[in-house]
Amino acid sequence: MKTHSALRPAIVLLAAFSLLLGFGYPALVTGAAQALFPFQANGSIIKLGGRAVGSALLGENFSGPGWFRSRPSATTPYPYNAEASAASNLGPSNPALRKAADARAERLRAENPESTGPVPADLVTASASGLDPHISPAAALYQVERVARERKLPPETVRRLVLSSVEGRTLGILGEPRVNVLELNLALSRISPI
Repeated sequence: MKTHSALRPAIVLLAAFSLLLGFGYPALVTGAAQALFPFQANGSIIKLGGRAVGSALLGENFSGPGWFRSRPSATTPYPYNAEASAASNLGPSNPALRKAADARAERLRAENPESTGPVPADLVTASASGLDPHISPAAALYQVERVARERKLPPETVRRLVLSSVEGRTLGILGEPRVNVLELNLALSRISPI
């Protein structure tokens, strides 16, 4: 008789908490997110002409000479694979990291002969996720001359576009100034379609 009397409250509590925490709480949080932050809650999807072109939170593979390029991606089997977010796992003492960075820097110098300064580190090293959508302002400015040349635009026009695309630190103190490559390339395509 005692087992039966303890079993009923346990079943009632299990059902109540399953409904409350398994359905009620997720529905409340989802509803609040949709009401307060619909862009973020739906994946920060950027649309062009009503068609999704990417997410503000995921890097894209821009490879043509008339586009700004993202950081290198170490995801497999192809770059910027959101299903396989991963770093290269090459540490600073690994010669393979130095060799890959040197090869990328050499390629960037050949593609951007007008940019005589040092190649920014974020253009030759992959991010920890392999999906970083941002580059530093220095990395974007390094590519200005090439993009301007390919699109037959004045370099100053492209430079102003980059500078107007710089996002400041989050809350004014967190992180570093950055440029979202997808948003920059979309702004570029609006002034000079390819």
